Order: sequence, then C-alpha cells, then structure tokens
Amino acid sequence: METILLMVGAFVGYLLAYHTYGRFLARKIFKLNPESVVPSHEFKDGKDYVPTKKGIIFGHHFTSIAGTGPIVGPAIGVIWGWVPAMIWIFVGSIVMGAVHDFGSLVLSLRNQGKSVSDIASDFIGPRVKYVFFLVVFFELLIVIAIFGLVIAVIFAMFPASVFPIWMEVPIAVALGWFIYKRGASVGVSTFIAVLAMFATVVMGHWLPFSLPALGPIAPTGLWTILLLIYAFVASTLPVTTLLQPRDYINAWQLAVAMALLIIGVFVAGTTTDIEIVAPAFNPDPVGAPPVLPFLFITIACGAISGFHSLVSSGTSSKQLDNERDAQAIGYGSMLMEAALATLVIITVAAGIGMAYETADGTILTGTAAWNTHYESWAASTGLGSKINAMVIGSANLIACLGIPKSMAVIIMGVFVASFAGTTLDSATRIQRYIIMELATNIKAPALNRKYPATAFAVITAAVLAFATGADGKGALTLWPLFGAVNQLLATLALLVLTLYLQRKGGFKYLVAGVPLVFMTFMTMWSVCLNELNFLEQGNWLLTLINGIILLLSVWVVVEGLLVFFRFRRQADSS
Repeated sequence: METILLMVGAFVGYLLAYHTYGRFLARKIFKLNPESVVPSHEFKDGKDYVPTKKGIIFGHHFTSIAGTGPIVGPAIGVIWGWVPAMIWIFVGSIVMGAVHDFGSLVLSLRNQGKSVSDIASDFIGPRVKYVFFLVVFFELLIVIAIFGLVIAVIFAMFPASVFPIWMEVPIAVALGWFIYKRGASVGVSTFIAVLAMFATVVMGHWLPFSLPALGPIAPTGLWTILLLIYAFVASTLPVTTLLQPRDYINAWQLAVAMALLIIGVFVAGTTTDIEIVAPAFNPDPVGAPPVLPFLFITIACGAISGFHSLVSSGTSSKQLDNERDAQAIGYGSMLMEAALATLVIITVAAGIGMAYETADGTILTGTAAWNTHYESWAASTGLGSKINAMVIGSANLIACLGIPKSMAVIIMGVFVASFAGTTLDSATRIQRYIIMELATNIKAPALNRKYPATAFAVITAAVLAFATGADGKGALTLWPLFGAVNQLLATLALLVLTLYLQRKGGFKYLVAGVPLVFMTFMTMWSVCLNELNFLEQGNWLLTLINGIILLLSVWVVVEGLLVFFRFRRQADSS
C-alpha cells in the first residue's frame, strides 16, 4: 500500500504544480502571448523550423530530454535512501527543473530560436558566449559518444530489443510521410504506428540478434560506429522525416510502459502487498561519495538537468506553433519526466524485492534482494547495473498483470534503448546547431553549413569513443565529469534566465534566482570535491579538464553577478 500512496501522492502533486505554479509562471512571469510570432513561423523552412501540433512536439520534446537520464540517475541515487531521492525529484522538478526548462524555451522563442549559449552574450557579455559554447560543446561531445555506447550495451544485454529498435525507423518515416505529405489523420496514423511498433516488440522475442566482433573491433565498437552513422543521417534529415515522428511514437511507447507500471503498482500493492525494501535513509553506503552534494549531481534528469536547456532552446523552440504551448512543452514535459523518475524509484526500491536472480541462479526477495544489488557503490554504479535494477523491478511489476516476465523484460529493454536513441538523435542535431552558431560568430564559413557541422559533431564523438580502443568505450574516461558538467550547464542557463527576468522589473527574477543560488552552491561544491578526488587518484587528465571547467564556470558566474548588481544599481538610481 505504501508504494501506491507514494505514487498517487507524487502524481497528484505534479498535476497541482502544473495547474498552479506552472500557470503562474505562464501568466504572471513569462506572460505568454498567443499573438507573438514564433521562430517556426518567422523562419519556416520545412527542415528545422517547422510549426508543429502541440501533441506531436510534446512527444518529441519529452523523449529528447528524457533519454535514460530519469532511469539511471534515480536507479543509483536511491542508494542514499529512497526518501532523499524522492524529495529531490519531487521538489527539484517543480521549482527548479520545470522552471529551467520552461524559461529556456521562452528565452529561445523570443530570440529567433537561438540556443541559450548564444543568448548569453545578450544578457552577460560577448566573452561569456564563447565560454558557454565550450561547456555546451564538451557536454554534447560526451553525450553523443556515451549514448552510442549505452545503446550498444543495451543491445548486448537484451538481444531481443535489436529488431524492434531498428524497425522504429521505417515506422517513424512512414508515419511522418502519411501525416505531413498525405494529410492523414494524426489519430489513426498514430494508432497504426504504435500498434506496428509493439508488434515488432513481440517479434523481437523470436528474432534476437547479437552482432559479432569484426577483427579487432568489439561488438560494442561496431554498434557505436553504426549508431553514429545513423545519428549523422537522422540529424541532417528534416525533423518531420524521422526525428519528430520517431520521438512522437516513442512518447506513446512511454505512455504504454508507464501505464503498465502504474497498473502493476496497483495490482502488486493490493494483491501481493509489495513493500519498499530499500532503506528510507542510507547516508553512508560502502564506497559512496557523500550524499551532500552528490545526490543533486547524480539525480539530474527527473529533477533538473542542463541538457534540457539545450533541447528547449535547440530543437523545440524551432517547432512550437504558438507561444501559449510553451507551458505544456517546457513545464509539463519536465513534470512528466519527474513522474517517470518516481516510477523508477518504485521499481528499484520495491519492485526489485519481488524477485531477484543472482549470478548463480539463486532467487532472492525482500531486503536481501535489494542489499545484494546495492551492496556497495561500486556494485551499483555500472551502466548494466543501473539498467538492470530498473528492468528487473519493472518486469516484476508488469508480470503481476499476467504478461510473461520474459516479454516484460523485452518491453522495458526496448523502452530504454528507444529513449537512448532519441537523445542520441537530438544531441547530434543540437551539436550541429551549436557548431554552426559558433562558426557564424567566429566567421568560419566552412563549418556554417549543415553537413560539415554534423560531420564535425559525429567525427569528434567517434574520436572520443575510440580513444581508448576498438570497443568504443572511450567516453567512459570522461564520464566522471558529466554529472557535474551537466549541472553546471543548468546553473549557467538559470543565470541567463535570472538576468532576463531581472530586466522585466520587480522580483520576477527570484523564480530562477533562488534555484540558481542552490544549484551554484551544490554544483561548485561537487566540482571542487571531484577535483580533490582526481588529484588524490593521480588522474591528471580529469584533474586538468575538471579544473578548466571549474575556472570557466566561475568566470561566467562572476560576470553574471557583476551584470546583475550593475543593473540593480542602474534601476535604483533611475
């Protein structure tokens, strides 16, 4: 029963937040104007700037910001206890993450669809723009390289997911063609596409596929190469051809998966008396870093994530048909992600205790199951471990509905891989925009075109992926930096938003300024602790890069604060 109360309480809270705080932001703070000319109409080109129905862009935006973030973050953050993890997801998403995403979207809508890094120069200064660009480029470089590996690892763990994942491509292309070229009914086309997608999931059960090694190149390396080629193609096609329809049907896949989990929680909670077996508080797990500040860095997606500002200002702002849609897309999508993160907490804190199979075939239940999987920080931080915890717990819940557990595992494996794929697509496209914006500013015409910029994005990611060998796992070298870099990006986006709102007068800036202060403190604290840790380990590469990022970020924050107080003095004297 406690799992039902936790889920229902959180979901009701998200709905109330959307219709109260979200509405307050839309009407009083950002003052959304349905008469404003948005970038999708001002620069309409049928490729990147495309006016899109709210339901479709919601699916595209949501799947792009989510990826595997709201899965892996909560799945590891729960090691400090499910209560602090849940509090951070609930409060963080409502007053920080959703404000961050909503604000970034509005900023871009009112600045010709530019990225938040480009907009930074207008509110802080031209020098800061280049620093911002470097931080963004570095984050996206890691994202593109690591998500190719994430999908490759999922393919290795769940061979039955390979066929349905690749079949999503022709299904999405067909959906886009029927809707945009033939004017077919969105509802009917969506129903057929989603039905076809789940038919391939069932077929995948009988068509598992494992890619063999090719000479010195490991299967993960081959998949990474194929996925980066795919990312190049997908991110250069018009958004209506593949990216948007694929993300849209993936959103329906999420809706089905979440519905199965929600019903599973109700059934398990009323028939088997499922219990939360994770500790409520566990401040000192074996080998783990301190809960403060690292809880706020480990759980990013689901609470607040800097990557979201890139999606809001990178792709979504170019597709919104009307400014009034920004509340649903910016604020609503973030709360939907928080709802997903809430379900993940339940699967790894309670669902995993229903049945857990160890390496020797022993079936554990209850606290013993959770303690085995989360016996130490090292045991629970691997990519496979994070995904497995969620998939096992989810499969246990779905099995309560009479669906075979083997099929439930495939459904969740496809779900996770699909979301990783949407992030890979979107990140590559956003990196192309970033490179083109930077090329325009520094007057480098060779990179101010679609194909050269995309090639540069993919090739640099490939260099990172294969920097340590033919297995494509090179991005793991820099992965320890990603959490802090991602939250630093959220901090910088909040800084730009704070300065934007300050110019609107009054105390509107506080809705972004308070989260800014909190995130600046927690993130800088974690970056400093990481720097000391890297020094102690003698890891000079991470020490150098982390140190540079810290200095650049401090520089941007200081310049932002100088602008903030200078504007206040001018306002007071006028």
